[in-house]
Amino acid sequence: MWPFVLYLFTFIGNVRIILKNSLKNSAEFNRVFTNGRSFANRLLVMYVCKNGSDINRLGISVSKKVGNSVIRHRSTRLIRESYRLSVNMFNSGLDIVVIARAGIKEAGFFEVREAMLHLAKLHKIIRADAIS
Repeated sequence: MWPFVLYLFTFIGNVRIILKNSLKNSAEFNRVFTNGRSFANRLLVMYVCKNGSDINRLGISVSKKVGNSVIRHRSTRLIRESYRLSVNMFNSGLDIVVIARAGIKEAGFFEVREAMLHLAKLHKIIRADAIS
C-alpha cells in the first residue's frame, strides 16, 4: 500500500527504538481481514489480528469515498500520528489495520486519536499498565 517504509521512533529511557514495520501488500491486509476481529465507530474501523512476532505492524486504508487526494492523505497522516503517539500503550505482536470512514474529513487530530484509543479499548489491546 505504501511505497515507502514507515519509520516510527519511540523513546524508552535513553534507548531509541526504530520500528519500520507496516502492512504493505494486499495479502497481508487480507490475512488481517479474514482472521482478525473488527470494531468500528463514527470515524474509523479497526481490524486486529495476532502476527506471531513481538512487534506491531500498522496498515492504513483510506478509500476514494472519503474525499480527494488531499483529504485522504491528511486522514492517513492523522491516523499515523495518532498511532505513533500511542504506540507504547498497545500490546505487542499484533497486525492492526485502520480504515478511515467518510466522517474523518471533518475530524481533527484529537478526535481521531480518541476514536483510535476507543477502538483499541474495545479490542482489549491496551496494556494494563498503560490504562490511567
